[in-house]
Amino acid sequence: MGDRAAKDALFDEFAAVGKALANPKRLELLDLLAQGRRSVDDVAGAAGLGLSTCSAHLQALREAGLVTSQRDGKRIFYALSGNDVAELWDLLRRVAQRHRPHTEVARRAYLGSDDIEAVATEDLLRRARQGEVVILDVRPAPEYRAAHLPGAIHIPLDELGARFAELPAGREVVAYCRGRYCVLAHDAVRLLERHGFNARRAAEGMLEWRITGVAVESAA
Repeated sequence: MGDRAAKDALFDEFAAVGKALANPKRLELLDLLAQGRRSVDDVAGAAGLGLSTCSAHLQALREAGLVTSQRDGKRIFYALSGNDVAELWDLLRRVAQRHRPHTEVARRAYLGSDDIEAVATEDLLRRARQGEVVILDVRPAPEYRAAHLPGAIHIPLDELGARFAELPAGREVVAYCRGRYCVLAHDAVRLLERHGFNARRAAEGMLEWRITGVAVESAA
């Protein structure tokens, strides 16, 4: 039948991962780190956290084995422990949307209406190779430097309104960001359309491309 104490110890290990995930800010940190390796101050700013609070959350994730840390000079950088952690985060979101009805309500409240047409990844990459679309990365600079689609033009969302002239004229613009639950691409498309651009958003983002092995490049 097996040893009860040994079984309890095993399930304690599983529970440690669940405990680390049972905090919305830690989940947001995983979402940010799925974009690539980040310093504590970078990820704290992106998550709207103070440095000490962010460090405590990252330490909890590290103790659970979900992230790794590395010192580089005076700065400490964190990264996901592996692509399986990204897969776990993606699966958690899918389970929540499938089995918790209010998740869809919250998603719509955050992302807005679903009237922005999405471009599937395969179609996006094919059309980019043929020069039919401009790929626009609207994430913050540290995330773009960590990993981005080859050939993507990088204009952070908060700078887009002042940098329209950098987008080639007469071509459709497809904006992407962190993933399915990231609002940046939605907001970018709305802004572009208001200024006369033919724009759509990518159906997926860097999180999903990391999991599925889509080729990316780094500016680091």
